[in-house]
Amino acid sequence: MVIPTEDSVITEMTSTLRDWGTMWKQLYVRNEGDLFHRLWHIMNEILDLRRQVLVGHLTHDRMKDVKRHITARLDWGNEQLGLDLVPRKEYAMVDPEDISITELYRLMEHRHRKKDTPVQASSHHLFVQMKSLMCSNLGEELEVIFSLFDSKENRPISERFFLRLNRNGLPKAPDKPERHCSLFVDLGSSELRKDIFITVHIIRIGRMGAGEKKNACSVQYRRPFGCAVLSIADLLTGETKDDLILKVYMCNTESEWYQIHENIIKKLNARYNLTGSNAGLAVSLQLLHGDIEQIRREYSSVFSHGVSITRKLGFSNIIMPGEMRNDLYITIERGEFEKGGKSVARNVEVTMFIIDSSGQNLKDFISFGSGEPPASEYHSFVLYHNNSPRWAELLKLPIPVDKFRGAHIRFEFRHCSTKEKGEKKLFGFSFVPLMQEDGRTLPDGTHELIVHKCEENTNLQDTTRYLKLPFSKGIFLGNNNQAMKATKESFWITSLLCSTKLTQNGDMLDLLKWRTHPDKITGCLSKLKEIDGSEIVKFLQDTLDTLFGILDENSQKYGSKVFDSLVHIINLLQDSKFHHFKPVMDTYIESHFAGALAYRDLIKVLKWYVDRITEAERQEHIQEVLKAVFLSSFPAVYSELLKLFDVREVANLVQDTLGSLPTIMHVDDSLQAIKLQCIGKTVESQLYTNPDSRYILLPVVLHHLHIHLQEQKDLIMCARILSNVFCLIKKNSSEKSVLEEIDVIVASLLDILLRTILEITSRPQPSGSSMRLQFQDVTGEFVACLLSLLRQMTDRHYQQLLDSFNTKEELRDFLLQIFTVFRILIRPEMFPKDWTVMRLVANNVIITTVLYLSDALRKNFLNENFDYKIWDSYFYLAVIFINQLCLQLEMFTPSKKKKVLEKYGDMRVTMGCEIFSMWQNLGEHKLHFIPALIGPFLEVTLIPQPDLRNVMIPIFHDMMDWEQRRSGSFKQVEAKLIDKLDSLMSEGKGDETYRELFNSILLKKIERETWRESGVSLIATVTRLMERLLDYRDCMKMGEVDGKKIGCTVSLLNFYKTELNKEEMYIRYIHKLYDLHLKAQNFTEAAYTLLLYDELLEWSDRPLREFLTYPMQTEWQRKEHLHLTIIQNFDRGKCWENGIILCRKIAEQYENYYDYRNLSKMRMMEASLYDKIMDQQRLEPEFFRVGFYGKKFPFFLRNKEFVCRGHDYERLEAFQQRMLNEFPHAIAMQHANQPDETIFQAEAQYLQIYAVTPMPESQEVLQREGVPDNIKSFYKVNHIWKFRYDRPFHKGTKDKENEFKSLWVERTSLYLVQSLPGISRWFEVEKREVVEMSPLENAIEVLENKNQQLKTLIGQCQTRQMQNINPLTMCLNGVIDAAVNGGVSRYQEAFFVKEYILSHPEDGEKIARLRELMLEQAQILEFGLAVHEKFVPQDMRPLHKKLVDQFFVMKSSLGIQEFTACIQASPVHFPNGSPRVCRNSAPASMSPDGTRVIPRRSPLSYPAVNRYSSSSLSSQASAEVSNITGQSESSDEVFNMQPSPSTSSLSSTHSASPNVTSSAPSSARASPLLSDKHKHSRENSCLSPRERPCSAIYPTPVEPSQRMLFNHIGDGGLPRSDPNLSAPEKAVNPTPSSWSLDSGKEAKNMSDSGKLISPPVPPRPTQTASPARHTTTSVSPSPAGRSPLKQGSVQSFTPSPVEYHSPVLSGSYSSGISSLSRCSTSETSGFENQVNEQSAPPPTPAPAPAPAPGSGPAPVPSYGGGPEEPVRKESKTPPPYSVYERTLRRPVPLPHSLSIPAAAEPPALPPKPLASRPSHLENGTRRTEAGPRPRPLPRKVSQL
Repeated sequence: MVIPTEDSVITEMTSTLRDWGTMWKQLYVRNEGDLFHRLWHIMNEILDLRRQVLVGHLTHDRMKDVKRHITARLDWGNEQLGLDLVPRKEYAMVDPEDISITELYRLMEHRHRKKDTPVQASSHHLFVQMKSLMCSNLGEELEVIFSLFDSKENRPISERFFLRLNRNGLPKAPDKPERHCSLFVDLGSSELRKDIFITVHIIRIGRMGAGEKKNACSVQYRRPFGCAVLSIADLLTGETKDDLILKVYMCNTESEWYQIHENIIKKLNARYNLTGSNAGLAVSLQLLHGDIEQIRREYSSVFSHGVSITRKLGFSNIIMPGEMRNDLYITIERGEFEKGGKSVARNVEVTMFIIDSSGQNLKDFISFGSGEPPASEYHSFVLYHNNSPRWAELLKLPIPVDKFRGAHIRFEFRHCSTKEKGEKKLFGFSFVPLMQEDGRTLPDGTHELIVHKCEENTNLQDTTRYLKLPFSKGIFLGNNNQAMKATKESFWITSLLCSTKLTQNGDMLDLLKWRTHPDKITGCLSKLKEIDGSEIVKFLQDTLDTLFGILDENSQKYGSKVFDSLVHIINLLQDSKFHHFKPVMDTYIESHFAGALAYRDLIKVLKWYVDRITEAERQEHIQEVLKAVFLSSFPAVYSELLKLFDVREVANLVQDTLGSLPTIMHVDDSLQAIKLQCIGKTVESQLYTNPDSRYILLPVVLHHLHIHLQEQKDLIMCARILSNVFCLIKKNSSEKSVLEEIDVIVASLLDILLRTILEITSRPQPSGSSMRLQFQDVTGEFVACLLSLLRQMTDRHYQQLLDSFNTKEELRDFLLQIFTVFRILIRPEMFPKDWTVMRLVANNVIITTVLYLSDALRKNFLNENFDYKIWDSYFYLAVIFINQLCLQLEMFTPSKKKKVLEKYGDMRVTMGCEIFSMWQNLGEHKLHFIPALIGPFLEVTLIPQPDLRNVMIPIFHDMMDWEQRRSGSFKQVEAKLIDKLDSLMSEGKGDETYRELFNSILLKKIERETWRESGVSLIATVTRLMERLLDYRDCMKMGEVDGKKIGCTVSLLNFYKTELNKEEMYIRYIHKLYDLHLKAQNFTEAAYTLLLYDELLEWSDRPLREFLTYPMQTEWQRKEHLHLTIIQNFDRGKCWENGIILCRKIAEQYENYYDYRNLSKMRMMEASLYDKIMDQQRLEPEFFRVGFYGKKFPFFLRNKEFVCRGHDYERLEAFQQRMLNEFPHAIAMQHANQPDETIFQAEAQYLQIYAVTPMPESQEVLQREGVPDNIKSFYKVNHIWKFRYDRPFHKGTKDKENEFKSLWVERTSLYLVQSLPGISRWFEVEKREVVEMSPLENAIEVLENKNQQLKTLIGQCQTRQMQNINPLTMCLNGVIDAAVNGGVSRYQEAFFVKEYILSHPEDGEKIARLRELMLEQAQILEFGLAVHEKFVPQDMRPLHKKLVDQFFVMKSSLGIQEFTACIQASPVHFPNGSPRVCRNSAPASMSPDGTRVIPRRSPLSYPAVNRYSSSSLSSQASAEVSNITGQSESSDEVFNMQPSPSTSSLSSTHSASPNVTSSAPSSARASPLLSDKHKHSRENSCLSPRERPCSAIYPTPVEPSQRMLFNHIGDGGLPRSDPNLSAPEKAVNPTPSSWSLDSGKEAKNMSDSGKLISPPVPPRPTQTASPARHTTTSVSPSPAGRSPLKQGSVQSFTPSPVEYHSPVLSGSYSSGISSLSRCSTSETSGFENQVNEQSAPPPTPAPAPAPAPGSGPAPVPSYGGGPEEPVRKESKTPPPYSVYERTLRRPVPLPHSLSIPAAAEPPALPPKPLASRPSHLENGTRRTEAGPRPRPLPRKVSQL
């Protein structure tokens, strides 16, 4: 064995400082600066002290002092850092193995008391310092009187602190601190409460009236000034109260001055008011704790400067021997005086003197209070004109004892005149003697004194003249009754004596003066028991001298009485109040006792009592004698006896004596306590330390303890005795005597000890305390005793114990009992949390005992004797043992872990092996514990100890196997595993290593099982659940709510729903997700989340149990509550359309139940939501695609891509930054290409983020004209499954001159598993499709988007939805400037050249489309300039002029190159009369709804060649715009644009106009002129949803001259509309707008009245089939087949040249085309005429409708509808509230509360007008219109 040579304190210091070093740095990291610096100083101090010890030059005393300092600092640091409490003995650490556990417990408890529960200071002190009085009306000297007042008992509890202030309100003696500082001492803890107040009374010294003139009177009076109070409880909150300002109040009537402080305390405001607006008393107050000597040491500066001491009234709680006091307190209470012949009441002043027995005034014995020297006389304050004055002034008279006898107090009463002389006239006096004739002092209480009348010249110096007179109307009356009757005047005082030398008790006085009255001795001795104990102990020495004196005088007569009196006094000193007087008794016996022969008489009496000990009538008295004389002092004689007798003889004598003591049943409690004290002292005595005598005494000690424990009496004393018994039995002591002692203790006490612990711990705990019983409780000591006993037991003891049970029942009961006790000992609250040393010792004892007992369990309770309860108790104990916090070594510091492993090993592994062994022994009985033990065993396996996991995880295989045998499956095992995993992992248990280990161990175990497949499935399910739970736990550790937390919760929620079908867990996580959303203010997502739960409920009256936050209620009530909550969240999330549907659903329920009150409320709520849709602003969110690549991402994100709905105002850069903040270790990828496998498998995190465009599935609302933008904006960004992203690239050789020739676009479409928004802000991408768009298709899309943007801005400007005109200005400038300086001419160069046309014959239609768009753009620009001129502010006129000039340059440059295909412009419609190509440019054709007549006005056209000057354009545009803007109707909404990424940047950054939807209501919604308006004719559904027009733009008529002027353009031979026809006379072929989802829905029916009942459609030049109407005929070119691109591959809602939507390549308003598409084109004059002439066919008969060119054969006209187009009486927009979930391309149940009703199949798309087609397209054959692609039906939604 290696014994270190260095001091143990130095060793501890070194290791402790090492541990502190690491933790000290962590304090800096955690920003705990205060503790960091304090610990730094302490560490330096310890190092300095260590150096002193190592040098070795210290004296023995100095060394002890240094060690004390070191250990104190080590303990302080350990406590601050939360480290373990170190048990010490004489400053050195104690090894728990070297001492008994009871001794260890005592050391720990002692250290804990010192550290954690400092002994409450029994005395407290209040330091008061007077600073100043602040008041505006000073000018007189003041007296300030402080005292403490108990408002509960309505009395002062302290003396007064008195000081004087000068005329400025400052202390008169600033150089003497004791005159203005005081310490109120000896306040008990009971006095620190809120109803104890500091009261301050202020008296002024001056004239009678405060406002009197200075020369009115020269005499000074004491007059009331003001009062202030403060509760002492206000000082308990902080240490120091510097310069408190107390408000000073004055009573309204002077007569109430005596109780002003009470009125202020009670807040009786009517009785007092402030003395002045700024009156305040500045004081400093501080509460100090501890005894006065400690205070003197700690606050030496206070005492060195000087401070007055203010005592409590009366004695302190504990009277200390040697304390000398002789104070008489007199309170001047009140008086009753006659008027004395005056018309008004007197101004009475009381003067007080103390007169000694010789008639002389005693000087300087009247104290007004501490802080002021005593005075010889006292003058009361004067109350103005008051014959019944009340003063209540307290005075202290510290008169010496020798002056008391014969002294009296005289009170003189004077009337104080307010006249000029100001004289004081004596009119009466009172007096009271301080001591009575028999030597007793004035009794405490109130005394009514007689007022004797006298004159001013009466000589009162001769006291003999009045002392014979009666002085009181109370009990002390003289013989002269006449004097008393003659006077009606009275004066009241209250007296209180506080003296250690004088007594007011006559019996006590008679006893002490026994020699003067020998005949009263017997009576005095009998009355001694009735005297108050405090009186006896005050005169203890005198009393004892008296008793022994009486005994000496006549022992025969008084022996018995004196003996009884001594017994009474000895028993009195047992009282805790007089405990401090025991040393006085001991000192008396040692030093003052003089009765040398008294023992003879006393022993005689004692023997007499012992002889009569069995007499029943004397029992009570005999027990008193036993308590006092025998039991208290018996152990003290052991040492004397051992000098005379052998140790065994003494032991036998003591054993006989203790054995003959009465049992618990026959004596009172006080004797029991004394008896146990006697046994306790015996155990602590030298006699008991000897092994021989101990063996003799132990049985009788145990016998008494057993009886007491059985009755649960005197447990504290029993615990103390037991602890001392075990302290003497050393650990590992194998001496025979010790083993025999253990035998005796086990047999006698083990069982009762277990029962006692169970009894104590099962008692209800007092509220406010934890189960850690307080130190006055005994649980800890009994536990330490039990552990000591078990640690001392050897194999033989255990064997004997187990053999001692006669039946299995007894053994079973014992095992159950001891297992239960062990479970109690393991509880965390059993010991304070820093008692790790004690816990480890206890655990070592427990595991050792369990190993012994498990053998008994195997032998006695298996097979046919199997007992489930005892086995269950065993396993439960083992599991909670392993799970104890104090055994989790992973949480310890390395040094601590090393120490524990060296001393005890890893006790968890030992217990785990024991569990496994016992489990294997169970055999078929294992089935009893499946599935009950799955949870506990799972908890054990989650502990991060590899050996423990390897031992325990195979048990699950065993459980699966036995369950499979029993029921053919292991569903129970699976269910329990899953349930417990969730709760355990959420508590922080388990890790990734465990998941892998669980998986690998069990898979290996089940390899050869017949049920391998189902086993693998279960293991896989549990493993996947662990993945998600671990992710969830990691995410929840974050502070604020982020996407990761929400995404993880969604993943877990879906797993419980789809894979595990655990409804309760599913609902729990729904609510967890809901709470996360609310915290993040994702109100829409919160509503969708709660809908999941709502969908699980029905409108039924089925009762539901209390669950989560829901009370017990019916299913209907809960569903109603959910509906209302969801509506509220949809409202807060501005998702009002969804809220409306739920309002309807719940309203339907109210209607069914005839609950019209709630129905009304619901309808009003629904109406309010409609109003909000129309009136409030809504932001359109951005959408971002995020890819999470690399193995370091959580499972639910790893190598997956998601689309995320951004926050309001969040753009790409902000979103990217947010994601990088959520994943601080992630690397942002700088390209949009799909990553390769190396990125997927990398041990890192890669984020790929770019913006995507939403593609709404329902197009009908978006394409329907007249629907306000406020409504459309919802459909653009809600219920979106599909998103797209465009990436420009160059294919082939890039043309440096014109990059558009090779500029392709890769279009990626992303399909989500669920639509956005939903239960999360992001959803995983389920499928992606990639197509490539040719340069020509790209160009078409760019132009379409820009045209749409222009039209929208112009419409907004016209309807005054735009706050200013700048957006339109910028857009016009961008387009015109680009066109003049390059722009669209690049497209001409690229696609209109002969080479391109010949090499791409299939693109003829697309080229024609591009040409149309160019011409359309020119029309739009011209109209836009006209509108712009109307609204442009004056300072922007020059810019407008420049734009007009540039526009004509642009038009002149638009030349058309020759090629064989004919290109025809189609009409473009604008809101209020817009430029259009001439009507004849598109031949008329009749639609299936040709019967309906839609009146329209002439459009504007513009010539291709004619140039107008800016002035001419302005003039005609002005006229046109005046017509436009004069209309009252306005468009319904501001369209929100968001251009797609520029081709010059691959970042896909959206640079958009603010996504704000106008909330201005429109006047056009219910306009009666709706039928007079025209709609759009351009098909623009190939625009992205954001750039698609959102409102119908209606034209207004222009002047005929303008119409004619614009009709000059085009082929003169083509049919034209007659400009002179009125609008209703023109028939229009209503070609459906491409803005709607299915074209047929655009067509509206005419009612009988000819009124439109659905939105009108864009006009086409038509002929009507109705003979009653005027018709126009037109010559149409031969129709050509549609392009294949527009047939098979087109989606039903996307009639664009290609299958997918085109990007918007323009990045801002400033450029009409992106940086990669700047070009200019020139228009060939007359080219359009030439083309039309070549292809014009012969005229068509009037009745037959002509088909649109290029669109196939004309359809058969339909009158009122036909099979192709059923007539609809009304066309309903599908509700906007559907919630979809798409999983693996099939419908998955999700909230069907918001589902869309199925729509009818759409009709075929109508033909599109084109002039002609190239004859060589598609092998030269003419194609007819193919059937349209069917519109996808809404997804099926089912209930959860």
